[in-house]
Amino acid sequence: MRPNASQILGRTSVGGSCWNPAFAALLLSLCLGFPPSVATCPPYCLCASDIISCSGCNLSALPSDLPSYATRLDLSHNVLTDLSMDWISRPFDRLATLILSRNSISQIEVNAFTVTPHLLHLDLSSNRLTVLNSSIFTGLKELKELLLFGNQIIQMNPGAFSDLYSLQKLYLSGNRLTAFPLGLYWEPGGPRNLTFLDLSYNRLSKVPVQSLLSLTQQSGIYLQENPLVCDCALLALQEYLMWKQYRPLVEFKGEYPCRDNSGPWSECSQEVVSDIPLEAQTYQVDPGKWLRVPCPGFSSPAQEGLDWFWVTPKTVLNSSTNDPSAHLTVLPNGTLEIQGALMEDSGMYGCVAARGRHYDPNESPEVSVVVGNLSKASTSGLADRSGAEHFNTAFTTLASCVVSIILVLLYLYLTPCRCRENRGSRGCGGRAFILCSDPREVESGQLRSNGKRVAFLEPQTEDSGIGSPKTPAMHLGHVTTEGILKNGSRTVGLSLSDPAHMA
Repeated sequence: MRPNASQILGRTSVGGSCWNPAFAALLLSLCLGFPPSVATCPPYCLCASDIISCSGCNLSALPSDLPSYATRLDLSHNVLTDLSMDWISRPFDRLATLILSRNSISQIEVNAFTVTPHLLHLDLSSNRLTVLNSSIFTGLKELKELLLFGNQIIQMNPGAFSDLYSLQKLYLSGNRLTAFPLGLYWEPGGPRNLTFLDLSYNRLSKVPVQSLLSLTQQSGIYLQENPLVCDCALLALQEYLMWKQYRPLVEFKGEYPCRDNSGPWSECSQEVVSDIPLEAQTYQVDPGKWLRVPCPGFSSPAQEGLDWFWVTPKTVLNSSTNDPSAHLTVLPNGTLEIQGALMEDSGMYGCVAARGRHYDPNESPEVSVVVGNLSKASTSGLADRSGAEHFNTAFTTLASCVVSIILVLLYLYLTPCRCRENRGSRGCGGRAFILCSDPREVESGQLRSNGKRVAFLEPQTEDSGIGSPKTPAMHLGHVTTEGILKNGSRTVGLSLSDPAHMA
């Protein structure tokens, strides 16, 4: 005997109605747009919509039946030891956040993350990673945030962060790094817009001051709680960044070295001119000429043999590493020399040198260099800044003129020509009267629009007493409308002294 539909679907009758839980689950998954083959949630995990949490389940391997529609997957607090190429059985094309913190991961194979191409947030913190090999993050071109703090990383091989074009924030605090990872910024295929780098609580003893002066202009770099050796270059960097109110340093200024003037770095301080405010100064030079700019605030001649840095609009120069034949050089006494000035050399220049004290509020280590005519440069800058204001003013004036013309036209051609001739009232008033092409048309109410005119009279003096006679504004008894009103081929010859035609 063939089974019927009820037997196939496994229906049960409850209270006279049929109900199949499996069929209802299938129908619900189809309505949500999820394939029925991946819609099941492992019994030891929690699934809520597109969020799956398998945290704290003592997992040593990833379950093979995880739904692939998840956008957030939490695998923290487990015992995962490595991430191989097949650590996930199927691609997770919708996954945006992957949390693998607090496991025992010590190795990540190349192409391990190719199954999660749209990942935005990756948390690998508090694991046992010691070395970051090349290309371990291949495929994560959309990743914006990477958490690697709390590991045991001592080495990062070249190309470790290749393919991370979109990376913006990188957390590397609490590791064992001894060298600043400059390759993050210049290696091909690395991050192009890294705005946040946390290297706190590592083992850095020295940092590239010249590179940091350039990098800190575009990103926040946290270096607190590292065993940094406070030399003259680091002291100069710290003083300059404090003057710039650099946020990573201001927020943790008590956790950096060079906190006072005591110690061996006190020998770096030089004679500073304290009676003259270090205000921003302006230097002007003609194109093709040479210019020497002394470091502002220091007595002349300044001490030689120390580290002098100049932050220019394009690069950062150092007195001990520059090329004497270069276009811009820093002399041993800290003076900036511009050979054959170019128009693009104009801009703000900052002198970074150890002063042994904090800057006063009215002090500035920066100067302005203008190549060419100073007045023209100022006028050009003012024109650039006020270009938008000029456009707004012109547009407002034009709009006002248009509105005024429209109002005048409305007043001239839409003002009614008939005035009520009520002897007991003032009618249209003594301030203005309306003249029509033919007075007889006033009585008939048939006005000719092409003959309507408006004449304005001087305001008359009104007495404050009630009922007192009013003085006429003008004596028009001897004036006729001839020469005032014209209507095509005829002239109206009525006298304006007629009160019947006065407004």
